[in-house]
Amino acid sequence: MSVSILEKKSILAVDDEPDVLGILREEITSNCFNCTFETATSYDEAVRHLESKSYDLIILDIMGVRGFDLLEIAARKKLKAVMLTAHALSPENLKRARDMGAQAYLPKQQLGAIVPFLENALKYDFEPGWRRMLEVLGDVFTTLWGRDWEKFEQESDTKLPRN
Repeated sequence: MSVSILEKKSILAVDDEPDVLGILREEITSNCFNCTFETATSYDEAVRHLESKSYDLIILDIMGVRGFDLLEIAARKKLKAVMLTAHALSPENLKRARDMGAQAYLPKQQLGAIVPFLENALKYDFEPGWRRMLEVLGDVFTTLWGRDWEKFEQESDTKLPRN
């Protein structure tokens, strides 16, 4: 068994749903025994963490904890962040997350398979990481949003990375 790139990393997960944080804790700590995993359930609590510590990776819910505001803080601090959402799952929010510097945008339905996405967020630079994420999740997004989900790109100078 290979060692996860998450080993010895410090991770902060921010979500207002304790059950989601519990699943994240289980998935992450069962795959990397030596990582530090901390949680916050509110915007204010997350800001306190971000002001007092440094993290290798941050997992941010969009709704309930002001995830995009936290992403802005993470970007200023040059911290890698992954957006995780259920209720704010849309092509527009995917694009916004990318434009703001998130390493990935993941549906909460992918919680059971989150570790490879987090490993990719740490392993790959921004563009290759987005390409890998879209290779894996492109069909999921098409199922959720229809075949034309990428059309919003036409209204922007920023294009989603493709092979």
